[in-house]
Amino acid sequence: MKELAHPFPPSTQQPSPAQPLNVQRLTVQDGHRQLPDNPTNTQAVKLTLNQVNFFYGDRQALFKIDIDIVKNQVTSFIGPSGCGKSTLLRCLNRLNDLIEGARLEGTMLLDGMDIYGPNVDITDLRKRVGMVFQKSNPFPKSIYENVAYGPRLHGIKNRSQLDQIVEEGIKGAGLWDEVKDRLHTSAFGLSGGQQQRLCIARALAVKPDVLLMDEPCSALDPVATAKIEELLFSLKQDLTVVIVTHNMQQAARVSDWTAFMYLGEIVEFGLTKQIFTTPSKKQTDDYITGRFG
Repeated sequence: MKELAHPFPPSTQQPSPAQPLNVQRLTVQDGHRQLPDNPTNTQAVKLTLNQVNFFYGDRQALFKIDIDIVKNQVTSFIGPSGCGKSTLLRCLNRLNDLIEGARLEGTMLLDGMDIYGPNVDITDLRKRVGMVFQKSNPFPKSIYENVAYGPRLHGIKNRSQLDQIVEEGIKGAGLWDEVKDRLHTSAFGLSGGQQQRLCIARALAVKPDVLLMDEPCSALDPVATAKIEELLFSLKQDLTVVIVTHNMQQAARVSDWTAFMYLGEIVEFGLTKQIFTTPSKKQTDDYITGRFG
């Protein structure tokens, strides 16, 4: 198996332990954020969250979430169960809209577009912001039809075009060599790890800008998990990836940025190496070192 890239590139400078990471925000019109630890380095911001509060009916689940998610990088949300990681993730493509009484305050911007704006087409939004769930959920169809489902839904009917999209999607998920000779057999015949990569291929088939992953490896064996993690390094060449994980080692391996959440708030957000080696908040350090959670 190809060796995974080191999660902390040696060229990345880090803030000193004495200086808390200051996550500065530029205006959306700038399209770039000045990284606080390197004034000469700018990176495009894909998603901007401003003072986001989220409610399930009268119960508030998220409090004043205020972060930028950088384009073509992997951002991880970590924290104990019930801290709001998955709730925040599902806000990014409005999946929480399906829950009666759910409402959001504040703004979420995707490339400057208000995700919760009145003129937003939710179907188009979910095409741009795809999602892979904790448990693999292939359709009761063939491998081919699972991947072709999204493009068909968006109006693509040409068979040769669909063939190309299916092949590109499955290759993008690192599954092609394992299934190319049985594309028209049931997706239920795949292993758990293969089914999860098929779900990734299904998401990639509609050419999203952002891929959300809600604990995609929690039910997989170590070999399948390593394949998914390896895949993330290639996916971020074309996509912005946001992942929820309970596995702190996984967050350290695959993510560029990490947000530690607790009781609906982001306690600390910054470069992954800084979060795991020199966190500025004691609560973050206590969680990372296993003192609670």
